[in-house]
Amino acid sequence: MQEVVESIKISIRIISLNSIWWISLLVLVGCASSKGPNQRPLNEEKALFNGKDLSGWHASKTTHHGTKGDFHWERDRLVMKQNPYGMGGILLTDSAYTDFDLYLDYKGTPGTNGGVILRSSESGSGYQLEIVGDGEKGTGAFFGEMLRTSTTVPAPNLTDIWKKRDWNAIHIEIKGIVPLVNLWINGVHMWEIQMERNDLLGDVTEGMIGLQLHWSSTHLPVPGGSCCAYSWKPGASHSYRNIRLLER
Repeated sequence: MQEVVESIKISIRIISLNSIWWISLLVLVGCASSKGPNQRPLNEEKALFNGKDLSGWHASKTTHHGTKGDFHWERDRLVMKQNPYGMGGILLTDSAYTDFDLYLDYKGTPGTNGGVILRSSESGSGYQLEIVGDGEKGTGAFFGEMLRTSTTVPAPNLTDIWKKRDWNAIHIEIKGIVPLVNLWINGVHMWEIQMERNDLLGDVTEGMIGLQLHWSSTHLPVPGGSCCAYSWKPGASHSYRNIRLLER
């Protein structure tokens, strides 16, 4: 009789373990199927360029910087040049974003000007991180592009941080209806700013990401002219690579 009882206990334990195994399997399958075949997991970085062309981006047709900028993909990088000389432009993502971390590598010709625009409108109005040439004075400042902001940040000292004639890693974070913004350059935290209000026109809370190619005050090269020491030279460029986005 004792042997029969022990045999029954063993059978019950086996059935219980098998039930737990099947229940766990069903839960895992259910979780996997609920994501759908084409959905990305939350908080996963995504590349904003496919490495071949400008799919997912478009040039603004309403910005005052120009509408015919030369934007093209070259080897492993996005290259931005004035076209014709003196005329720049703004390249915008097709999609709009609210809270995110933006990562990119940048390299520029000395004596040029541009920037990264966050929560941008179609005309390029938004919060701007300024980028000047090869990390020259002004790089890292934060203010509005065609937008009056409640708070601005002066350019940080990049003397021991910026790598001349080389690629530099930029990481900028923006979050909140009233934005909190952080900047890192080459892994070094530059500043944190809490805006006093949502400065965007119409109180919108999202916008496109824009890469600005600044216009110049002259539309023709001036031989020996002083403009070109502080403005775009013919053939000068801003280049970007490894552009990634992490949505919050």
